[in-house]
Amino acid sequence: MVPLEKLAQITQRFEFLEAKLNAGASPAEIATLSREYSDLKPVADEIVAYRRALDDLAEAEIMLADPEMKALAEDEMPALKARIPEMESRLQIALLPKDAADARPAILEIRPGTGGDEAALFAADLLRMYQRFAEKMGWTFEVLEQQDSELGGIKDVQVHIAGEGVFAKLKFESGVHRVQRVPETEAQGRVHTSAATVAVLPEAEEVDLVIPASDIRIDTMRASGAGGQHVNTTDSAVRITHIPTGMIVVSAQKSQHRNKEIAMQVLRARLFDLERARVDDARAAERKSQVGSGDRSERIRTYNFPQGRMTDHRINLTLYSLGQIMQGDLIEVVDALVAHDQASKLAEMEA
Repeated sequence: MVPLEKLAQITQRFEFLEAKLNAGASPAEIATLSREYSDLKPVADEIVAYRRALDDLAEAEIMLADPEMKALAEDEMPALKARIPEMESRLQIALLPKDAADARPAILEIRPGTGGDEAALFAADLLRMYQRFAEKMGWTFEVLEQQDSELGGIKDVQVHIAGEGVFAKLKFESGVHRVQRVPETEAQGRVHTSAATVAVLPEAEEVDLVIPASDIRIDTMRASGAGGQHVNTTDSAVRITHIPTGMIVVSAQKSQHRNKEIAMQVLRARLFDLERARVDDARAAERKSQVGSGDRSERIRTYNFPQGRMTDHRINLTLYSLGQIMQGDLIEVVDALVAHDQASKLAEMEA
């Protein structure tokens, strides 16, 4: 049973926000109030429908005492009694604590792991998979930095993805993705296993994280190495070293000024992600008990090409639609991961 007091508080807050925005909030308030209003509106709509259903059920129960209305009430009550628990479940999910980063854009990083050239080729396949998924979702997909391998694979790539609910849907993609297939470089047709590492970081704004100038060292150097169209041949590469952590970010794709912006953008996202994990012990424990620990050395998924099978090991989900998945049809996987996370949170709240 959803606490009615909690629902009343949410409704009261929603009505206050609505009145404030309609009355004409100050420019400084509009962005914050509008964001909260948008977050609360789906919940407020669910509450209105739930209360209406409760009222209808109460009215039907009163009608049972009226001989003339009893038959009508008996017809309506089964549907009402079946619908109310479904509405309660949706409300419970809507009332779960929100990850403040869920609505943010994301920085996607992909790197090959074990497997040499085949791992780099698989990393490129994953990049295309996420790009197609982003297109299906109506998100923007901007490659910030990419280093290609000689055989057309990827040594390293960072992408900025923006749109509705980007981080909420992609955050469970972080981890080791393993592939089992016959590599293009394999002459004898043997199946090999290789891997790529994916990291999905919430984008951080400058106001979220202040990086003192004394904490970073910026070096300008000549861009070099395999990279095709993505690497400049001028002295435009920028390397930023975050001294306290030893973290290094390099950008060598665009102009020197833009490279510095990109490197700082990626650095902020990495440090913001580290800070979120450090200061929020509850979140760290939650990730371990639910979909995954967030450890990017953890194997989360296997793509088996000979069998056309994809298995997500965290939720024991196996789909025999690998071809479509590699074409960006990821929504079934993403929704299953989100649903599992929600179910785990509900179980913890009820425990």
